[in-house]
Amino acid sequence: MSEAPHLLVERDGPLVVLRLNRPAALNALTTEMIERFDAEVRPLAEDRSVRAFLLTGAGRAFCAGGDVGGMSGGERTYESMLAGMRRVHGWVKALRSSDAILVSAVNGAAAGGGFGLALLADVVLAAQGAFFKGGFTALGVAADYGLGWTLPRAVGEIRAAEILFSDRRIPAEEAHRLGFVGRLLPDEGFAEAALAFARQMAAVPFGATLTKRLLRQGEREAFAGYLDAEADAQARAFQSEDFREGVAAFQAKRPAVFRGR
Repeated sequence: MSEAPHLLVERDGPLVVLRLNRPAALNALTTEMIERFDAEVRPLAEDRSVRAFLLTGAGRAFCAGGDVGGMSGGERTYESMLAGMRRVHGWVKALRSSDAILVSAVNGAAAGGGFGLALLADVVLAAQGAFFKGGFTALGVAADYGLGWTLPRAVGEIRAAEILFSDRRIPAEEAHRLGFVGRLLPDEGFAEAALAFARQMAAVPFGATLTKRLLRQGEREAFAGYLDAEADAQARAFQSEDFREGVAAFQAKRPAVFRGR
């Protein structure tokens, strides 16, 4: 009997559920997992019919980071590590820049690269019993999966430095107060609530897609350049089918049915 894939990719209409699937190992990242992200998820990030992703973990953890048990074997040259990280960054960039809304549902421990994976999302949901931990300092390695970029933008550079250098455990409630968890949910029924939220994100109008693009533009543009992009986005939104549906639904006092165009 063959082992189940380390990453499950499940299509649910316009929503794609990505489930890290090594529960016995707290969903620690493996080469197979990374290859499946690259081969299967990267193309989906560019698929306009996908309107949202839900990234979560099987079992009691979100992701414990890299598989430390497998790190000691084999030779790791600078060149091989650089090539490996660049391959990871290919699909990391694709997910981060996708028009689809990325939701991470942190159901338990999110440590090391798992912490970084969680913060790639547009919206981070966390169960009340979940926690976050850098783990990089203990291994003598650098923060990865974009965490040294995403975390300071959520909490500020000084708080990010304290979190990463002290290597302390951040409970979900504190993460919510600090601002890198968008919504805190009860442990009981967490998976169902996260799925319902992701389905809601998969039904947002085209204007929300444009808003996501503006948020990403704001990461790299000065204010004047951002406002140019905002003007273009709003002009395009007003030409969309979803805008016409939104107005019609408002006037008819009924729920709008958006199609993402």
